[in-house]
Amino acid sequence: MDITARSGLLEAFSRVLGQSGVVRDAADLDRYTAEPRGRYHERPLAVLRPASTQEVAAIVLLCREHGVAIVPQGGNTGLVGGQSIDRPEHEVILSLERMRSIREVDADGASLIAEAGCTLATAQAAAESVGLLFPMSLASEGTATIGGNIATNAGGHLTVRYGNMRRQVLGLEVVLADGRVLDGLTSLRKDNSGYDLNQLFIGSEGTLGIITAASLNLVSMPRQSMTAFIGVHDLPATLTLLRLLRNHLGETVSALELMPRLALDFVLDYLPDAHDPLVRAYPWYLLLQCDTAVAGDWLQDACVQALERAADEGVAADAVVAGDDTRANSLWRLREAISPAQKTGGVSLKHDISVPVATIPEFVAETCAALERQVPGIRPCVFGHIGDGNLHFNLSQPEDMAADAFRALEGDCNRIVFDAVVRHRGSIAAEHGIGRLRAGELARRGDAVRLDLMRRLKRALDPDDLLNPGKVLAPGESG
Repeated sequence: MDITARSGLLEAFSRVLGQSGVVRDAADLDRYTAEPRGRYHERPLAVLRPASTQEVAAIVLLCREHGVAIVPQGGNTGLVGGQSIDRPEHEVILSLERMRSIREVDADGASLIAEAGCTLATAQAAAESVGLLFPMSLASEGTATIGGNIATNAGGHLTVRYGNMRRQVLGLEVVLADGRVLDGLTSLRKDNSGYDLNQLFIGSEGTLGIITAASLNLVSMPRQSMTAFIGVHDLPATLTLLRLLRNHLGETVSALELMPRLALDFVLDYLPDAHDPLVRAYPWYLLLQCDTAVAGDWLQDACVQALERAADEGVAADAVVAGDDTRANSLWRLREAISPAQKTGGVSLKHDISVPVATIPEFVAETCAALERQVPGIRPCVFGHIGDGNLHFNLSQPEDMAADAFRALEGDCNRIVFDAVVRHRGSIAAEHGIGRLRAGELARRGDAVRLDLMRRLKRALDPDDLLNPGKVLAPGESG
């Protein structure tokens, strides 16, 4: 695009959005281009900040006319580069941060309508204002947005009970690549009048349409809660414990998080005021949260009885039960600090994967052994949501290896981890998405028929490849 055409397009953007809706200053661009893991830094032609669905549609039409690609962005918390541009001066970032209203809260229908730029924490607060719960919880919920959560089909701590974001969406409002608006903002629980088009856009990472608002499912607010921190001797014991807890506590099991001793050591170094919850160290830990909307004071006793049964059967080595919210929050703080705390161990190579729950012990043992053979002294830091099979299979550098030397081995480590995932019929992208980072891996490892159908959908809905090009489908794969 020559200077004259670029200047005319920027003026057109300003006419639609106003001066405050177009960001061009280099210093102001940094907060949109600096993504959490520091892999991508390219600057766009501009950052556009629409304040309404109509403004999003107008921007899409302008970009389509001028052949400028659009990268939708929510809270910029994505970990695989899905919110980052690839071609400076040929792409714009469309930030939905000004579209952050709660349009409606329906207590009788147990639903709410939130705009895409609304943070997860704001949606939670809106639900709580009418005595209900929005059952999605992430460490980044103060900045992660509803639109981003839907576009990546986010998971989080509560997936074992409530499912991922897909299960929370009742309807969507989406701006399509041709500028039309798909109005599917229904709160209906039953609607079989044709294809469920909403499902196409959930998890599509902004490649098929731009989500501008969503109707979301709410559930009853818990009236009893219990949190426990449990030490276990090995991974097979964690699965036995999972079965025991489900059998004894049923649907009250809301979260079950796996942590290795290495992760806890990192966290204790990272948080100077944190303390080891148990007297002895164990190879693995589980963080359990149980909730029920049924009033009473029986839940904690039921959980204690289940843990005593687990101890009697030799499944749980030790456990501590939080006596109040303050103690429960301190236990959750240990889990939520793992990601930043890994920096204390140097370079960390990260893999967001999932495998069938029953295969987790075999998968972890097999993969760690292969990694040790390839990189002697490597320190796997495997943690995550064991109840749904989602593991953050992260690898910290050997203590006697330089950071740059370890980074140079990332390709070899990725191959070992992803080869094992495929052998166990898992997924190379569990909850973070594909983005830019894993698009090549998906092209190499994905099922041929599935990839073909994905390409056909992309061509049908975005024939000019203007919406988040190079994400999910690798460059050249969508044409």
